[in-house]
Amino acid sequence: TTEIYTLSLHDALPISLTKNDTNKDFMFRIFKRKEDKFQTLIEEQASLAFEGMNLLVKYLETADAEVAEQLSFKEKEADEVRRILIDELNRTFITPFDREDIFSLSRSIDDVIDYADTTVVEMVILNVKSTPFMLRIASLLKDAAYEIWQGVLRLPKNPNVALDHAQRAKALENRVEAVYREAVADLFSGPEDVHHVVEMLKMREVYRHLSNAADRGDEAANIIADIVVKKT
Repeated sequence: TTEIYTLSLHDALPISLTKNDTNKDFMFRIFKRKEDKFQTLIEEQASLAFEGMNLLVKYLETADAEVAEQLSFKEKEADEVRRILIDELNRTFITPFDREDIFSLSRSIDDVIDYADTTVVEMVILNVKSTPFMLRIASLLKDAAYEIWQGVLRLPKNPNVALDHAQRAKALENRVEAVYREAVADLFSGPEDVHHVVEMLKMREVYRHLSNAADRGDEAANIIADIVVKKT
């Protein structure tokens, strides 16, 4: 199949055609600029997701309100990067890989940090204290976010290395699900009184947010793998 790219006047104006440029050189410079922009935005999103997961782990270790606020700001920063990326997608089809893949990868990475933030929000609202299970899950999510970030970084020049990082991320997400099931089983093993049932429901809600973060990370890893297959 032949991919058709469209180019707006806005895209072309900042680059002037010099007397030494061929038409091919000129178009390459335009395309390359756009490729760099999309790649940079995805990389920034992945980096922010990793930073967010670090803050989640720190919050679970300390229950520090200042850390919770830092995570909230980091999530807002990530949202802004995604808004810029979507705006760029809406204005051009010149992308380093399928625009649908860029949109989906951006959404999945953004959801990872969203769920990190909502985990903390739920813990504060429901007055839930951190547990060893939560800390284990968050640590695995942090490691997976790092692999996704590295996978995104390696996509342009080392796609096979990117695939390796995606596979590592998926392996970590699978470990998250195992710990999640262990945590839920532990909840149901307690006494059968009303107080425990209420606490169990609150805890399960927090675990659900962590599990959702894992699901979105797994989705991001799958998209990275799909991109690599299309590029090679």
